[in-house]
Amino acid sequence: MSGRSPAGPLMHEHRIIERMLAVLIREYESMGEHGRVDPALIDIATDFIRTYADRCHHGKEEDILFRRLATKDLDAELAGAMADLIEDHTHARTLTRRLVDANGRYAAGDQTALGEIQSSVRSLLELYPVHIEKEDRRFFKPCLEYFTESEQAEMMEEFDEFDRALIHEKYLGIVEDLERVSR
Repeated sequence: MSGRSPAGPLMHEHRIIERMLAVLIREYESMGEHGRVDPALIDIATDFIRTYADRCHHGKEEDILFRRLATKDLDAELAGAMADLIEDHTHARTLTRRLVDANGRYAAGDQTALGEIQSSVRSLLELYPVHIEKEDRRFFKPCLEYFTESEQAEMMEEFDEFDRALIHEKYLGIVEDLERVSR
């Protein structure tokens, strides 16, 4: 066994997500002070949330860790915590879609979309720190007790393969989108 725990990379990804949240906090405060938003920054932030936080990070959790946990006889508390985390992921996706839509309207000149941008950013800033704390402090350690060292090593290999495939998935999607638009 390599000695690596599946919680390690997930917690490392949380630290990177927290850094983006710090950027969003500054933009949120600026929106309140100046009554405007930087649509390019929101585009970058939503791409980060969709690609890194959701597809990469939540993807590893849902497609690998949670899928494997679902095969275990979990105690009711841990099963409930997993369901709650999945609900958080779904809520984050809804908030991000709302933010993308409002930012598009704002960038096109609809100043009334600023309120929805502020609301969506605020909701994401409220959701993610609590969600991260739940996983880091109360979920990862007890859930990993359900796995043998060998199973954890297999998960780490799956995580590595997932990460390798992700960039190809992202940029293939971009090319396919551009092909549809340019027809």
